[in-house]
Amino acid sequence: MLSPNTHLTYYLLKKQATMLTEHPQFFTATILEWKHLLKPDKYKATIMGSLKFLVEKQRIKLLGFVLMPNHIHVIWQMREGIKPADVQRDFLKYTAQQIKFDLQQNHPAVLEKFRVAVQDRSYQIWEHRPLLVPLWSKLMFEQKLNYIHQNPVQEKWQLADLPENYYYSSARYYLLNLDDWGFITHHAA
Repeated sequence: MLSPNTHLTYYLLKKQATMLTEHPQFFTATILEWKHLLKPDKYKATIMGSLKFLVEKQRIKLLGFVLMPNHIHVIWQMREGIKPADVQRDFLKYTAQQIKFDLQQNHPAVLEKFRVAVQDRSYQIWEHRPLLVPLWSKLMFEQKLNYIHQNPVQEKWQLADLPENYYYSSARYYLLNLDDWGFITHHAA
């Protein structure tokens, strides 16, 4: 027989899993050792394809994103009953595998830069422990959305002169009402 504490713990964990789907999350993942692996558009396409899959399979709503040379920022919201940890794990695993397969076939010398001495893998693409921050308020959401849209125009990156001129971002969607991707949901919707 389960103790009352076990029932309470189960209830709280179940309630927390449900609560996590009520708010968008700001997700940041970084390439191992901040290497600039995401410069080639083919790797950005892998990431966008994975985000599209998550949207089409009704796992997330994609509310904003930017893909940088060595990291990504995403604002997503889990669909009802979907656990953020599961989506995060599947997304990172799939994108890492696809990038690794391409590196094995086309750029083996680059792949060697991602060799690691750990028990469960030979290569690692993403840093461990990506950032996941619940966005509890509209103000927090807007701050993070503005932050990700400003990333490409920062002096240290200089990827575009204006946020809306950087293709691998949701800035064009929000600032120019141009839907280049077809699977972004406006946060006000």
